[in-house]
Amino acid sequence: MSSQRGQSSHGSKAPIDLDQIWSDLLQGIEKVYNKQAMSKKQYMDLYTHVYDYCTNVNNQGGRGNSVSIPSAATSKAKKSQASGGAQFVGHELYKRLKDYLKSHLINVLKNGVDYMDEPVLKFYTQQWEEYQFSSKVLNGVCAYLNRHWVKRECEEGQKGIYEIYQLALVTWRENLFRHLHKQVTNAVLKLIERERNGEPINTRLVSGVMNCYVELGLNEEDQTAKGQNLSVYKDSFENSFLEDTERFYTRESAEFLRHNPVTEYMKRAEQRLAEEQKRVQTYLHEATLDKLSKTCEKVLIEKHLEIFQAEFQHLLADDKHDDLGRMYQLVSRISDGLTELRTLLEDHITQQGLSAIEREGEAAHNDPKVYVTTILDVHRKYNALVMSAFHNDAGFVAALDKACGKFINSNAVTKAANSSSKSPELLAKYCDLLLKKSAKNPEEAELEDTLNQVMVVFKYIEDKDVFQRFYSKMLAKRLVQHMSASDDAEASMISKLKQACGFEYTSKLQRMFQDIGVSKDLNEQFKRHLANSAEPLDIDFSIQVLSSGSWPFQQSVNFSLPSELERSVQRFTTFYSSQHSGRKLHWLYQMSKGELVTNCFKNRYTLQASTLQMAVLLQYNVSTSWTANQLSDATGIKMDLLLQVAQILLKSKLLSSEDDENDLQQTSQLSLFVGYKNKKLRVNINIPMKAELKQEQEATQRHLEEDRKLLIQAAIVRIMKMRKVLKHQQLLAEVLNQLSSRFKPRVHIIKKCIDILIEKEYLERTEGQKDTYSYLA
Repeated sequence: MSSQRGQSSHGSKAPIDLDQIWSDLLQGIEKVYNKQAMSKKQYMDLYTHVYDYCTNVNNQGGRGNSVSIPSAATSKAKKSQASGGAQFVGHELYKRLKDYLKSHLINVLKNGVDYMDEPVLKFYTQQWEEYQFSSKVLNGVCAYLNRHWVKRECEEGQKGIYEIYQLALVTWRENLFRHLHKQVTNAVLKLIERERNGEPINTRLVSGVMNCYVELGLNEEDQTAKGQNLSVYKDSFENSFLEDTERFYTRESAEFLRHNPVTEYMKRAEQRLAEEQKRVQTYLHEATLDKLSKTCEKVLIEKHLEIFQAEFQHLLADDKHDDLGRMYQLVSRISDGLTELRTLLEDHITQQGLSAIEREGEAAHNDPKVYVTTILDVHRKYNALVMSAFHNDAGFVAALDKACGKFINSNAVTKAANSSSKSPELLAKYCDLLLKKSAKNPEEAELEDTLNQVMVVFKYIEDKDVFQRFYSKMLAKRLVQHMSASDDAEASMISKLKQACGFEYTSKLQRMFQDIGVSKDLNEQFKRHLANSAEPLDIDFSIQVLSSGSWPFQQSVNFSLPSELERSVQRFTTFYSSQHSGRKLHWLYQMSKGELVTNCFKNRYTLQASTLQMAVLLQYNVSTSWTANQLSDATGIKMDLLLQVAQILLKSKLLSSEDDENDLQQTSQLSLFVGYKNKKLRVNINIPMKAELKQEQEATQRHLEEDRKLLIQAAIVRIMKMRKVLKHQQLLAEVLNQLSSRFKPRVHIIKKCIDILIEKEYLERTEGQKDTYSYLA
């Protein structure tokens, strides 16, 4: 290429006319767009032509030439000069470049206007890649024009002016894309459908078109901005693609479900969703992923939700964890899609729990271990399902919790007992079995794990105060009778209860342990006191002093203490009074026990007996035969209680009678059975009496109701003290909310408690306002 340059007499550049250099520029540009090789020198010559032309001012008046660098500060007056400024030079060059690009693309279009399907894609992508590359080269050649003239035009608000690369894109859009994009897009959509049908395709053809569509998006508001919008991509491809996708999967899903089970359909849907995600990653723009996913989810999942829900029930019944997990993953993509599945799960678990307890029959009613382990088996099974298949989803965890709450608090066992308190009672009894000494006590680690399982059931118990009442009674007996299998396990269980319900719930239980510790020290002191006294006791005597407010024991029965024990009781009472003045001891004889050594049988036996049994048996040192009436007079034990003691002694074969043990009268003759034999030399005859058990049950229930009324009243006063004035329904709601962690108050009991507080003048009914209460300070 050649160029003409002239020098003025004082060394300046000669004026340059565009016609002088255009033939060189055109030749170079044609080389660029015809894919001919270009050396670095030739590229620099073209760049120099543009630079020289833009930096020369051709003045009609023949004035000397001067180099000027155009800037945004150039005045509009200077810009409007027809003969002079660099603005005129830039505009003319820009116009010729634009005309060339248009002419070039018109010629290109002639070769591809009749192509369809894959041939049009090959033509379009090849031409686009070559054109794009050439346009980037041209953009580099015209860098100076872009930096100055184009930039200033855009800043001055001129419309339709672009950097040369963007001008090339606009020209492509208007002269080639506009004429071919429909058949190109249709060809792309056909190719994608072929791929969905399992045919291999040339994905480079699709990605080439997508790159072009994306590149053609220009920021019209800021024409020099590098960022692009996706308007061309969306309008010319994405919208049609999404419509095609919806049609394709609507047809396919309906057809597939007609010939295949739902479980196979879910695998297919999973596969299709993964394929569409990969499709975006391979050759579509990332912005399409969200819309494509939503379109596929609507067609593949949402439209078939009812079918999924019907199948969900069968999958639960058949324990199909993998399929349930697959369904969860699919349906979780749909907004609120899981709501119905959670309800179905809750109903299913409730039914399974009720059925499991009912199947156990009488065993569940009478054996706490059977009852609790049945509950735990159901919970363990469905907790594992929720964790694995449903990824511990909060909604499914809540469904499990609601279901367990339902079948644990109301089932065949509670209905037979006509009381919701049966569950906490049986749970407390199960704890007693675990924590009481026996030949079957598990290892420490296993016991700890079982106690953790107990706490799982405890969490669902509504009447936690009932559990507390039974648990404290059983704990008290274990401690008093030294029957705890492990002090560590006892402490661990109390710690768990404290963590679940707070300090107040376990405060009395902890004080029981403190009393046992204090009693050990007290016994040691009493033994030292006896050792130093002139008259030591002739029997081994130990006591436990219990705080009256902490232990759930009733007042002792009245009877004449055997003379053999009277002296020991008197000695300890005197000793204790000297240690603690002002304290009074109430002896709980029904909780006391002792050992009697026999000298009347062939073998020498040691009998472990209750104090009442001891009182009766010691009478046989005086005579070997008594009537029930005589025994009652001699021991001071009331007749109904004495007959129960006699029944146990008759059952154990220590006494004999001509009357049936279940039909004893006041006149029944009770004789010592001298032929008594037992394989064991130490025999425990200390068995709880029916009257004791019945009395204990009644007392527990009575105290429970009294405690609940006090708790409800305290809650009402707290709420009204804070609120001052409150409507009846709001007060009920707040009381239920405050006490739900301990028990579920019955509404009629709350109403009674409100009436009691009105009588006590804590509250009053507000005049002129229906169902409204005011707090009386």
